[in-house]
Amino acid sequence: MKFSLPSAALSTMWLASGLKTAAAFAPRSRTIVSRAGAIASANLAPRTFATQTNMANVLKLSEPQSELLDQVDVFIFDCDGVIWRGDSLIDGIPETLEKLRKLGKKMFFVTNNSTKSRAGYKKKFDSLGLDIPPEEIFSSSFAAAAYLEQTKFKETGKKIYVIGEVGICEELDLIGVPYIGGPADSDKTPDMGPGGKLIVDEDVGGVIVGFDRNVNYYKIQYAQLCINEGGAEFIATNLDAVTHLTDAQEWAGNGSMVGAIKGCTGQEPTVVGKPSPLMIDYLAEKLGLDKGRICMVGDRLDTDVLFGTDNGLKSVLVLSGVTTEEKLLSPENTITPDLYADTINDFFLEVPAKVES
Repeated sequence: MKFSLPSAALSTMWLASGLKTAAAFAPRSRTIVSRAGAIASANLAPRTFATQTNMANVLKLSEPQSELLDQVDVFIFDCDGVIWRGDSLIDGIPETLEKLRKLGKKMFFVTNNSTKSRAGYKKKFDSLGLDIPPEEIFSSSFAAAAYLEQTKFKETGKKIYVIGEVGICEELDLIGVPYIGGPADSDKTPDMGPGGKLIVDEDVGGVIVGFDRNVNYYKIQYAQLCINEGGAEFIATNLDAVTHLTDAQEWAGNGSMVGAIKGCTGQEPTVVGKPSPLMIDYLAEKLGLDKGRICMVGDRLDTDVLFGTDNGLKSVLVLSGVTTEEKLLSPENTITPDLYADTINDFFLEVPAKVES
């Protein structure tokens, strides 16, 4: 069945009312083909993502019309390190996005940062002077809520324990899933005196771990008890090693929070953000997009580029974020994009005229 893009009215309703029709997130078996040609059967449970086994030469974008624009109808942009760094807009981005729209390109903005909901990211785009329609914005907090909705978590009558910030909580509110933790537990400390113990809610059926600038020992202990003793499902919004809190340096990302819970439970999480196929399956199947004409643009090899290569998309790595050209071209790197560029502004590079001899 083909699906068409929602109208502006439907899209606004979709943002306000939550994810009532995100059927693409339903758990199912499917076949994943990596760029190396390996075929693996997978579910929407934790999985190991395939990477290329042989280092390939990576072409730097030099003729954007023929190398990229003629081959792509839809661009999926990561946000941190591509559109902005921290709270600072990267120079030239508004003009580049406007040029892409004038060419008739569809655009979506997919971020692994779970600290904001889709509505929260809409406010951030607005604050940076970018008029991005809400239906073009997808976050890993959205993906976590959609995963719960499509696995019918609400019907279990259980709650979610949140390690994370307000973005996850707002998305859970939209789908009516009860939760505890999150910002409310930021100042709590467990009783660690003689005989001290932390009592957890027996109704917790899942633990969502997202980026949390106020993570503490109370939250880690609560999560491990829910998982180890209560059998709660362990869900991670993403595994990003570092993130852009400011434009001055890299900061420890959600991988550090997830790593803490992995360390004390011995369990691997269900990952719902990039490079998981959840969000691209939603876009491709729900909105009727041809994966062969979609390009993922990001600044990370192990999430953005892998998201593209593992899901049959074209991929462009930009050097405006965490990945350097040295790391990309290193013999140790086995994850390679189709193209790379300094920033997305290079999509409209002036190509020097050829001089005939």
